[in-house]
Amino acid sequence: MLKIILPTIMLIPTTMLCQKKYLLATTTTLSFMIALMGLQLMKPALGSTMTFSNHYLGMDHISAPLLTLSCWLTPLMILASQNHLMTEPTQRKRTFISTIILLQTSLILAFSATELTTFYIAFETTLIPTLIIITRWGNQVQRLSAGIYFLFYTLISSLPLLIALLLMQSNSNTLSLPLLQLNYQPMQNSWAHTMWWFALLTTFMVKLPLYGLHLWLPKAHVEAPIAGSMVLAGVLLKLGGYGIIRMSSIITPPSKDLCYPFMILALWGIIMTSLTCLRQTDLKSLIAYSSVSHMGLVITATLIQTPWALTGATTLMIAHGLTSSMLFCLSNTNYERTNSRILLITQNLQLLLPLMTLWWLLASLTNMALPPTINLMGELSIITSLFNWSKTTILITGLGTVISAIYTLYMFSSTQWGGEFPSNIKTIPPTHTREHLIMILHLLPTTLLMTKPQLISNMF
Repeated sequence: MLKIILPTIMLIPTTMLCQKKYLLATTTTLSFMIALMGLQLMKPALGSTMTFSNHYLGMDHISAPLLTLSCWLTPLMILASQNHLMTEPTQRKRTFISTIILLQTSLILAFSATELTTFYIAFETTLIPTLIIITRWGNQVQRLSAGIYFLFYTLISSLPLLIALLLMQSNSNTLSLPLLQLNYQPMQNSWAHTMWWFALLTTFMVKLPLYGLHLWLPKAHVEAPIAGSMVLAGVLLKLGGYGIIRMSSIITPPSKDLCYPFMILALWGIIMTSLTCLRQTDLKSLIAYSSVSHMGLVITATLIQTPWALTGATTLMIAHGLTSSMLFCLSNTNYERTNSRILLITQNLQLLLPLMTLWWLLASLTNMALPPTINLMGELSIITSLFNWSKTTILITGLGTVISAIYTLYMFSSTQWGGEFPSNIKTIPPTHTREHLIMILHLLPTTLLMTKPQLISNMF
């Protein structure tokens, strides 16, 4: 773990001291080297025991895929941001890249923490760089409002987690994951146990987010720059799912009575957010609402707690991280050329950017979970375990899958086909090799995971 964390931290002084003309090339190359080193973290994912670097850091089959995803997306975020950084002064470029690296460091610490105090601190630390990215480098006027939504939703919801951890400390005299697994003292009062889990689930459900607690997410996505959207959809949402899976693996899972309201909201949210996608006019807002729909499936899987469900949840989190990040990159390429994300204004781009249409098609097919993508493997595992839990859920998940295919095809056809060209996009610049490289680096791990899905779908 330290051979990933230390080079990542050392990227910050490198960014500050690097010569102006080599800044973007150096940071992209070094972060990509760290990402390649991070691929070896997938090795322990085939085992079921935790590998420790020291008393405070370790990883197992739950955290290894998410750690690798965090490392992989960092160079892609720097690559995708190069166009809008061109006009920035050098000092602001350095600040932006340092903020991304700080965010990656806090994410690595959150996923690799074996002490729950360290996890909580890293969990909260991710808030600061994300807020800076949204409020300073956001494109639109509403970015401060989006930052306030994001800040207060996350801060207020994290207080129950702090109280729950303090209660666990007083009950078990330790917050170390290995010691809790060996010597956890269950709470004597079932009401206290239910309230403890309610506090924990509230924090993680806002992060995921659960339908009803999701209002911060579309605002944050729409106002954030491309790097903010990529890290939000790719990794930050997964902190909630990871937290639930991690806590339920060491402590008695929550009671059925507590799970039912969350299950109902998650299942209802799959339908409602999918229908919301059908009437969106903003491209980034559409992709953001689709993330809420997919995370609804992850929420139901983490609450069912069967091996099939947890396997599907892990698989879908990784698949969604890569797919939604790629969709945000594609919407950003359109925005950089047309200065608009409105679907009616950016139609018929297939004639102007034919190769981008191929990436749009592949990303759309992956988003709607077409065989043999890992998205399908994750969704099928979750839907199967949901059907085993309750037969009636097949109606909701089936309808959600159908609407998901409809809004994905609507998104693809709206951007690539359509009527006459609006006058503002007849003279847009062609695509760059850098943009095609970003799309390839998103699709490459998705394709490779199809050949060996055991790396992320290890049975619990």
